[in-house]
Amino acid sequence: MKAQKDASSAEPTFSAGDLAEPTFSAGDLAERTLHRRAVEAAIWGMPMVSVDAMRQAFFRDAGAKYNDIVFWSRPSDWKMQFTTPNASTYYVYFNFNLKDGPVVLDVPAAEGAGLFGSIVDAWQVPVTDVGPAGDDGGKGGKYLMLPPGFKGELPAGYFPLRYDTFNGYGLLRAIPVSMSDADIAKAIALVKKLRLYPLSKAADPPEQRHIDMVGKLLDGVVAFDESFYAGLARMVHEEPVQTRDLVAMGQLRSIGLEKGGEFAPDGATKALLAAAAREVHAAFMLRVRGGEGWWRGSQWKLPEDKGPKSGFTFMTESNLFLDERGMIYFLAFAAPKKLGAATFYLTGASDSKGEALQGEFDYRLHVPADVPAKQYWAATVYSLDTACLIRDLPRPGLDSYDQKMRRNADGSVDIYFGPEAPAGQEANWIPTAPGTPWFAMFRFYGPEKPLFEKTWVLPDIEKVN
Repeated sequence: MKAQKDASSAEPTFSAGDLAEPTFSAGDLAERTLHRRAVEAAIWGMPMVSVDAMRQAFFRDAGAKYNDIVFWSRPSDWKMQFTTPNASTYYVYFNFNLKDGPVVLDVPAAEGAGLFGSIVDAWQVPVTDVGPAGDDGGKGGKYLMLPPGFKGELPAGYFPLRYDTFNGYGLLRAIPVSMSDADIAKAIALVKKLRLYPLSKAADPPEQRHIDMVGKLLDGVVAFDESFYAGLARMVHEEPVQTRDLVAMGQLRSIGLEKGGEFAPDGATKALLAAAAREVHAAFMLRVRGGEGWWRGSQWKLPEDKGPKSGFTFMTESNLFLDERGMIYFLAFAAPKKLGAATFYLTGASDSKGEALQGEFDYRLHVPADVPAKQYWAATVYSLDTACLIRDLPRPGLDSYDQKMRRNADGSVDIYFGPEAPAGQEANWIPTAPGTPWFAMFRFYGPEKPLFEKTWVLPDIEKVN
């Protein structure tokens, strides 16, 4: 007798009609495939495309070349169109390339001012921190960036850093002891002691160029259109292929991008690429508003936790967190290798009711006394569309250095956001732009235990009209 079939071996329930030819054409299938592959390529390549956009601004807007040092002798304003800069900080930025051999970064001892930051590779993976949390411990020293596969003898007297990419950049912060003219001058003098040069010229380093960008536009905004893929192609051609990325490299061929080959999409393909880039842009903006609150039920959030736990490689033994990595490098750049050692920040993109922050409405943030920040704290507003300072606004943020900002009797501070200042609150007002969705970052410089133990709590931003 033939055995009866059990449920697991039953015939499938779909009909012959379900197996018929698909209703879309071969052309439709090709377009759908290109679109999906372009979406995945943009998520995968976001870190490098952001590096290229900033690098092109460095060359074009600053008139700089590799190993030049760009700095701001005053805190950055909206003309620094890089992702989420702190408007209270004296920044230092530089690009280098290791194609012709190792490069030296000579960091002075942090005397009379603070100096810290990170040096990253073309994927924006922090290779080391510089300053108190770095190898030099704030005492200064020479960092030696070594190109992929370097096999030469290491010279003595350097902190060696092995790179997996040829391109890299650094973002440092000069922190004055106070906002007095004398202390600011000391911070800028410290910046001008920085040196960046090829190891081959270590015996007689070339004269260092320091380029002050105060009052000048540096437009490193990533464009989410077909040009996104031109930037991606540039970086793919310049950088070694890592084993982890072999699948992605195969997928790139679907959009006509292959290492060593010409990337020349036709008009129809450019339109498809632009649509894919817009889709990714929308997804990144949604992710900025997502995530779990730092405090239970809070709208203040750590954007994601995969980066900090992995040293911002976004890699574990079993995973590469592409979505989280893409969102972070839409949102920010130059992550520290050790988050929380020198600075810590939280993002707020929704009000206390969970609604998106909009530029035409008025809001209030109550900052309790005793903020757990040894150096200072800062609240800064950004466009959700670009993750940059909102263009043409006179003041992007407030910080605890600001002596004009009104304090309450108990040491707390009320900050107001909106298109116009509330009466009598001009000193505590951060302007927003009608029609522009925005988010805030609250930064802690020299973060202290109550922040990480969560015994000090920052309330949500409240809508007041």
